[in-house]
Amino acid sequence: MKADIQTIEAEKAGSVDLADHIFGLEPRADILHRVVLWQLNKRQAGTHHSKTRGEINRTGKKFGNQKGSGGARHGSRRSGIFVGGGKAFGPRSRSHETDLPKKVRALGLRHALSAKVKSSELIILDKAEIGEAKTKALKSAFVKLGLDNALIIDGAELNKGFAAAARNIPHIDVLPIQGINVYDVLRHKKLVLTKAAVEALEARFK
Repeated sequence: MKADIQTIEAEKAGSVDLADHIFGLEPRADILHRVVLWQLNKRQAGTHHSKTRGEINRTGKKFGNQKGSGGARHGSRRSGIFVGGGKAFGPRSRSHETDLPKKVRALGLRHALSAKVKSSELIILDKAEIGEAKTKALKSAFVKLGLDNALIIDGAELNKGFAAAARNIPHIDVLPIQGINVYDVLRHKKLVLTKAAVEALEARFK
């Protein structure tokens, strides 16, 4: 399929052929769901941790007589029924990461790209560069392109001026092609790929 290429000033700069096996698939929600869950599980810190009674720094000496108090027969103060005692079955530090085959991850990215094409939310730029590396200038260029919530993917190397100017604009993220992922593609309203990014994707999935 063909797609128009635009400049940063929203002017037409030719067209590009998009590979059907990358951008022309029928999006499958089940695959996208699996990949997004895999990404979110992987980024969870898993540092939540509560102490059991064996980890509490407190004496284990029986604190009262077995009989004669009129109360229950307590032993250690580290028991979970006392304030400051251990927690029974509390959260423990662990990894939340799940497994997902590499082929499913790759397929998920292709389905995410195809979903953006199908919903007319993909824009192809000739290059992600701007003459004056100023946020104000870049913001006005984004208004012409109709970008208020977008993920911009460039080639292997980002233009430093462009990335710095975009850093202060809310809901706009700029990533090199190595950083493209299903979650960020779906999270943003628009996806912007440079010609270099399209070439890199086609080389990756050829």
